[in-house]
Amino acid sequence: MNKLFLGALALLPLAAAAQTPPPPSGVLTPEKLWQLGRLGEMQVSPDGKTVAYTVTKYSLADNKGNADIWTVPVAGGPARKLTDTPGSENTLNWRPDGKLTFISGEGGNDQLYVMSADGSGKTRLSDFPDQGLSNLKYAPKANFILYTQDVKSSPGTLDMFPDLPKADAKIIDDLNYRHWNVWDDHLASHVFFQPLGADGRPTGYGKDVMAGEKFDSPLMPDGGSEQLAFSPDGYRLAYTSRKLTGKAEAESTNSDIYLYDIHNQQTVNLSEGLGGYDTEPTFSPDGRMVAWLSMATPGFESDRNGIMVYDFASKKREDITKGSELSAANVRWSADGKTIYFLSVVEGTEQLFAVPSKGGKIRQLTVGAQNYNSFELVGKDQAVANRTTLSTFADIVRLDLKTGRETPLTTINQQELAGIKMGRVEDRRVTTTDGKQMQVYVIYPPDFDASKKYPTLLYCQGGPQSPITQSQSYRWNFQLMAANGYIVVAPNRRGLPGFGRQWNDAISGDWGGQPIQDYLAAIDDVSKEPYVDKDRRGCVGASYGGYSVYYLAGKHEGRFKTFIAHCGLYNLTSWYPSTEEMFFAKHDMGGAPWDANPTKSYTEFNPQMFAKNWDTPMLVIHGGKDFRVPEGQGMEAFGTAQLRGIPSRFLYFPNEGHWILKPQNAILWQRVFFDWLGRTLKPGGPAAK
Repeated sequence: MNKLFLGALALLPLAAAAQTPPPPSGVLTPEKLWQLGRLGEMQVSPDGKTVAYTVTKYSLADNKGNADIWTVPVAGGPARKLTDTPGSENTLNWRPDGKLTFISGEGGNDQLYVMSADGSGKTRLSDFPDQGLSNLKYAPKANFILYTQDVKSSPGTLDMFPDLPKADAKIIDDLNYRHWNVWDDHLASHVFFQPLGADGRPTGYGKDVMAGEKFDSPLMPDGGSEQLAFSPDGYRLAYTSRKLTGKAEAESTNSDIYLYDIHNQQTVNLSEGLGGYDTEPTFSPDGRMVAWLSMATPGFESDRNGIMVYDFASKKREDITKGSELSAANVRWSADGKTIYFLSVVEGTEQLFAVPSKGGKIRQLTVGAQNYNSFELVGKDQAVANRTTLSTFADIVRLDLKTGRETPLTTINQQELAGIKMGRVEDRRVTTTDGKQMQVYVIYPPDFDASKKYPTLLYCQGGPQSPITQSQSYRWNFQLMAANGYIVVAPNRRGLPGFGRQWNDAISGDWGGQPIQDYLAAIDDVSKEPYVDKDRRGCVGASYGGYSVYYLAGKHEGRFKTFIAHCGLYNLTSWYPSTEEMFFAKHDMGGAPWDANPTKSYTEFNPQMFAKNWDTPMLVIHGGKDFRVPEGQGMEAFGTAQLRGIPSRFLYFPNEGHWILKPQNAILWQRVFFDWLGRTLKPGGPAAK
């Protein structure tokens, strides 16, 4: 073992209790991030005058968050807090009479409440049994509600062996026995509808429209009420489901849009024959058509989302965005049904677009260095939107649909961020090794001085097809990294949306090819600047970004002095059969490792093959409930580093999944992250010995 490694290893145990020195006052800190209110749901009142929204605030001491309801006038004016209870409020719905309904857990379990638009007259409407009620929606005429609840779908071990109540084993006969961060609990989420009485209270009992089925609606794990919809008359409801189980479900993205008729209790598959994801149905105002998001390619979770429109009279469906490079999200109908509005990622931003509902020219309505993350229409020519940038957190703005001009409506974190300096964000273009122009965001420390030299981080994005846009992350927060004195280089490398389908799709089957060269092109280009300290460069990332870290650790040719990988893929051969959504592995790897002729994903692009070249300190982070990239990947990487005598540390969260969601764990993550960087990149750290 060389002396550099011995010296570095000697320092690691002493640093176990060390804390990163706090940044100068007036800059962002991890604790400050978790003091910020987070904008959630957003709903416009029937008269178009009021926006109701939720803001979640977190308590580090209690290690949890609590959401409350606020309102603000669409015309502008002071925001008003309507609830302040120990239980979170969510699932906002405006009734036709102008009253606001919501779900609250203030009584110990989730129940339906109603109140006036000013917060007065709050009344509990329901007495649902405590069975995980969620995704409640009102029919437009308030004659029905729909919601989802878990129902028993298959027998578990204790059902089969009731005389062994303390047995804690699982008996597994098929795939998809766990998903993202949860094991199969032998329950399925089903859609229910229930009539409402004249007093607005649910009457009778909920009718399960999926009775006897083993399938989920909405799709697990992230699907919500956007995957459910009522027709304008309230007598039909559409829902999203992938009606497959076991190995078939694990190998397919084929979800469909199902239409249930309350009169005849019949279900029809509107998207039958379409092979990929079909999600998020929404009815036209007159109920004659329904639109949804549709991906064409089976097994490709990052395919283009087209907007499919189904006409009930002709029983024909059409992708009204066919031929476009845009991938749609957040579809909304205009009041007259002639126009469909949607969001799409474009060159590192998310913008609002419009297209005729019968197809035609797509118009981009907004431009600028911001994200509109979601929106709701207001009247004929306005919308309200959730807006972020890389320097500002989510607030609500009003948009003029004719001019694209925005007007701020909220300042959710004005007090918390008073006096906090943000670093400058540069939108840079870098020439790649194959002669393409690549967008790269460069974030500079607050009070940046070009006459000084700064440690610099190459940020590797995950997904692998999740874009770097003007969004805000509460873990990989570029402004937080900049506040700690680092320049951040964040490339929109090959495989990220917003730059055309060829750019987006190029990463599949080529994980270790051009995308990795794009990363090196970005850090090499920015490193030409005199203020970049080439002796203090690091490489960090999660998921595919973690894969990139492990891969570059064996191929970086001395560029980096430290690596940090969160939930990264280290050994593609062992990862393939242990992940859960096999369609993703099969599509992106180009097949299985045991195929007669394995693809270059296994023969050329497997990070494990190049671990013999590792020579740089590495922090490995992983969650025990990460089933997309199982914990063994992190353990293999850390074990390799330790056995090879490389300065390394393993930060393990037994009860977190692919993301770190608990507040105190998130703070711990940041402290260990910056402590590691401080000791390996700052003068005097192990890498400098």
